[in-house]
Amino acid sequence: MKKIKILFAIAVFATFLTSCSNKSDEYIDPRGTDYAGSESCIQCHKVQYESALHSSHSKATAPALPENVLGSFNKKNPVFVYDKNTELAIEKRNDSLYQVLYKNGKEVEAHRFEIVFGAKHAQTSVYWHNNNTYELPISYYTSVNSWATSPGFPADRPNFNRMVVKDCYSCHSSNASSRNVNQNSEEQNFLSMDIENIINKKTIVYGIDCERCHGPAKKHVEFHLKNPNIKTANSIVSYQSLNKQQKLDACALCHSGNADMKMKSRFDFKPGDNLSDYFRSLRAPNDTTSFDVHGNQYHLLIQSKCFIKSKKMDCISCHNPHENASPNLASYSKICVSCHQDTKHSKTTLKTMPASLLANNCVECHMPKKASNAIRFQLSNNAKMSNYILRTHKIAIYPNNKK
Repeated sequence: MKKIKILFAIAVFATFLTSCSNKSDEYIDPRGTDYAGSESCIQCHKVQYESALHSSHSKATAPALPENVLGSFNKKNPVFVYDKNTELAIEKRNDSLYQVLYKNGKEVEAHRFEIVFGAKHAQTSVYWHNNNTYELPISYYTSVNSWATSPGFPADRPNFNRMVVKDCYSCHSSNASSRNVNQNSEEQNFLSMDIENIINKKTIVYGIDCERCHGPAKKHVEFHLKNPNIKTANSIVSYQSLNKQQKLDACALCHSGNADMKMKSRFDFKPGDNLSDYFRSLRAPNDTTSFDVHGNQYHLLIQSKCFIKSKKMDCISCHNPHENASPNLASYSKICVSCHQDTKHSKTTLKTMPASLLANNCVECHMPKKASNAIRFQLSNNAKMSNYILRTHKIAIYPNNKK
């Protein structure tokens, strides 16, 4: 009888330990208990998950591991020369990457790559200091395959003091908050700082993940794992159920610039919400402002006659948000032709290109690449300022591309 009691006690203890182990292994999303984490989506949406994982959305921010950082790292050669005495090098030290400042050949300052922003057209990086992130002075630009000044940074002197505030993360990550920062610790100076600029590393959810666009999915995952035969989406917002403006708002959240007055954090936005509840326009109703091609895709699109005349056109008409924009321009032309089947080009235009080729080049003519005035940079030892080049989303007939 005594042996039975001992065995029973051991069994109960083992069950308790197993239960504790399971609880400790359970994923807890820093956004709250309503979130399941994007990896839970792979169980039923493997194709979409793996595609999105390699997209620019997913890589909008990432830990600065060597495999996530663009550019080359050669300790022998500086990547940027400010003057004859001041140089900046990109160096690999052990398992980390650094931007290192040298004065007269001597190292005076070094900061580690901690987080990278962007992965397609360009990439800038930040380092941590006192629960804040600061932008590193040199960024990598794929258009020139080279390191150059970070946007807005001077080319005649190094600057390591530009803070990347929390609002920047609201379009480049799925979460970043101040929660659980211990202000009674050694960092008492935080008390005098704006709490909005204090970021707790543990709360960052890198990139734009599934739940950033589809909303909290904990109940959705639990329901469909218990009911695998039910194919109608339960406990999650279906984009098919949203009206046109709601679909546009979901994209405009981060693709309509920063000119409007913010009333609520972008992190609070859920699909189906109205963007007007989060931002108040400071422009007059009939304002025809020329929006910069960087970050203003929504405002440029809605100025287009194609959009104004269409009842159905939205961002997803041309873009799959789970994938990067296709480099195959002919694929977009097919979408254009589906509504413009009867379009005929003038004789002048036909002299520049045969009709068969024009049919595959709608985007090149009517959505040309434009220079951004918001993103400008300089190469080392180059006094000339270069502009970031992006394709405009204002569909129009441009002076040099008349029909």
